[in-house]
Amino acid sequence: MKKNEKVQANDALWCLVDHREYDLIDGNFIHELDPYIATLIQKDYPKVANNSFICSEHLVRYRLQKMDKMIREDSHKNRQINERMTRLMSKDSYRVIDVEKQLETTLTFGQKVADAVARFGGSWPFVITFIGIIIVWIFINSVHLFGLHFDPFPFILLNLFLSIIAAIQAPLIMMSQNRSSTYDRMESKNDYHVNLKSEEEIRILHSKIDHLIQQDQPNNMQIQKMQMEMLASINNQLTEVRKQQKDEKL
Repeated sequence: MKKNEKVQANDALWCLVDHREYDLIDGNFIHELDPYIATLIQKDYPKVANNSFICSEHLVRYRLQKMDKMIREDSHKNRQINERMTRLMSKDSYRVIDVEKQLETTLTFGQKVADAVARFGGSWPFVITFIGIIIVWIFINSVHLFGLHFDPFPFILLNLFLSIIAAIQAPLIMMSQNRSSTYDRMESKNDYHVNLKSEEEIRILHSKIDHLIQQDQPNNMQIQKMQMEMLASINNQLTEVRKQQKDEKL
């Protein structure tokens, strides 16, 4: 079996392109080639068969055509993804705004007063101060300190003042709360647009990474494989030339 293989290796084959004789190591049969390369050869030579032989010298041209096609497709896909990313980054349909700064620039005097009242009325200093005033008021009118007795028990004047404060403070606090709800709505709308834009960017980045993993990397490995095959073919030819030169010297 090994003897027959050796004889077959030394048999001369005819290249389908230039119709010259070559050794088996100087080329490949059509059925051994990549389907795309075989299709390219069949387009140029429709009568070619699967057992036809093509030398490495002419096979290089078809391999380079396949490499060019793979590189063009990868470049085109990468360019499309980059253009999508560029369009998204340059799109000004919505710009992120500073909600707090925008609201502060549109505040009226009444809104500022309402915010100040709501801020102070909802703090511990207000509670402590208010409790202290009530205690002092009750103490003065109970013990007749310094002869003062302007609001005897049951402190009707104090109840009147408390009712007035509550009646005035409640609308002001509601005004401030309405502004807070407006701020929350604008903030949530702003966050929605930011998240939407970020999601689009992440989706494009995912498609680019998927393209690099699923297409670019296999294509690069296939190109490297073809390069190694071409280098191996050149090395075999150089080895054969050296062997012939050595035989001639002997």
